[in-house]
Amino acid sequence: MKVKEVLACLEEKFPLAYQESYDNAGLITGDREADATGVLICLDVSEAVVDEALALGANVIVSHHPLIFHGIKKLNQGAYPDRILIQAVRNHLNLYACHTNADNIKYGVNERLAEKLGLDGTEILSPLSGRLYKLVTFVPHQYAGRVRQAMFEAGAGHIGAYDHCSYNVEGYGTFRGSDTANPFVGEKGIDHTEPETRVEVIFPDYLQNKILRHLLEAHPYEEVAYDIIPLANPSPVAGAGLTGHLPEPMDTDAFLTMVKKALSVQSVRYSAPAKNQVYKIAVCGGSGSFLIPACLSAGVDAFVTADIKYHQFIEAAGKLLLVDAGHYETEVGAKEIFYELLIKKLPNFAVHFSKRDFNPVNYL
Repeated sequence: MKVKEVLACLEEKFPLAYQESYDNAGLITGDREADATGVLICLDVSEAVVDEALALGANVIVSHHPLIFHGIKKLNQGAYPDRILIQAVRNHLNLYACHTNADNIKYGVNERLAEKLGLDGTEILSPLSGRLYKLVTFVPHQYAGRVRQAMFEAGAGHIGAYDHCSYNVEGYGTFRGSDTANPFVGEKGIDHTEPETRVEVIFPDYLQNKILRHLLEAHPYEEVAYDIIPLANPSPVAGAGLTGHLPEPMDTDAFLTMVKKALSVQSVRYSAPAKNQVYKIAVCGGSGSFLIPACLSAGVDAFVTADIKYHQFIEAAGKLLLVDAGHYETEVGAKEIFYELLIKKLPNFAVHFSKRDFNPVNYL
């Protein structure tokens, strides 16, 4: 099995197009064409994790956090993260990060955090917009099914929990081929009317070239007519944070205790409670304080995230229960997601959980 086959499983579920502009998800170092000997999954790549991969004979390390966030101008053996990168390159390891692209998908890191807290009815808190397009094309009736299927296989036609979604209207098209044309129907230089089906599908922007390629390959016409229309619709599956609700309202103190237990954290930081009970909850794994305004707009009772600043606790007092449950604790579910995905897609391939990955933050 090639490294690229392993990475394709992750990128199909968590498209790199959904990573934030500041992020560095994807293949950090390595060779997609190399043979894969095993995968080690961790939250952070450390020297101990690299040593563990070498001991296991696994040459692919999949982490949530990328080892490199910014450009590197120099490599020094004594510096971090330089020494880890040097060790990985020397040993022909493939380092791959699945970071904010796994955060910005509904069934990603935030969904796992919501599951741990027992939330139901989850929805994207701050959905992405401007990333959806509609493709409209016109096909002879008898070829409409083939063209639809080709676009579905390329990733078009997904709306929330449904796929193979399209809208179809029967009508007719007119055209006249020139002397240099090679018409599929009709004759050169003669006006022709053809019964056609108008097919409409929605797709995310990053799949446009692939869908067009499939459309053109499946369509019988020499010249294919199609329209691509940008949509303002918010995405139902991509964006930051999630909202959901508890099975029933819970006392604030009981909720805080439940968060500690569910996330295996020794302590949580929290703001002055706005209510005695909470029901509608928002979550964002890792540093999610940028979503506080969205939480207030959504009318949530509590927001569980990490890395909240002092003044943000002050600003939220009396409006929203802010719960800082730790960066590692709110994102560690990423490892479970990657592991479950890979063993499902690659059941006969060696996939390991790191035993040497650890929380760098200690509590007293």
